[in-house]
Amino acid sequence: MNTNRISLITLAVKNLQAQADFYAALGWRQEFQSEHVVFYDLGGQKFGLYVIDMLANDLNKTPDQMGTGAQTLTVNFASKGDVDAAYDAALAAGGTALKRPDDIFWGGYTGSWADPEGHVWEYAWNPYWTLDAEGRITS
Repeated sequence: MNTNRISLITLAVKNLQAQADFYAALGWRQEFQSEHVVFYDLGGQKFGLYVIDMLANDLNKTPDQMGTGAQTLTVNFASKGDVDAAYDAALAAGGTALKRPDDIFWGGYTGSWADPEGHVWEYAWNPYWTLDAEGRITS
């Protein structure tokens, strides 16, 4: 059994429709939406937005116990120019700038922003990884 993988990434959200609208403005296409959850296909993985009250209940917690976490979701791009374009598009869609893309100490190029509920995203170019035409890391 291979446990060295992630099948689904789920963000707890307070306002499902506002968050779904934000990701639609980024160009994300929904695979499924109900009253409590939205799913997006990531080509072999899924990304979900789930109403925080429902997710907390699933985890035997209260919404106040959920916190915001200290995670960063990262999307890698094939070039610095792609990072800049995607970063600008995220801000135009309603994201909040955290750090403008710039060269970073390990040799890459990264910038970060937050969605309307504060989930942190990093857009990056990594000179040590090769991406295929779909943007999947191949090396």
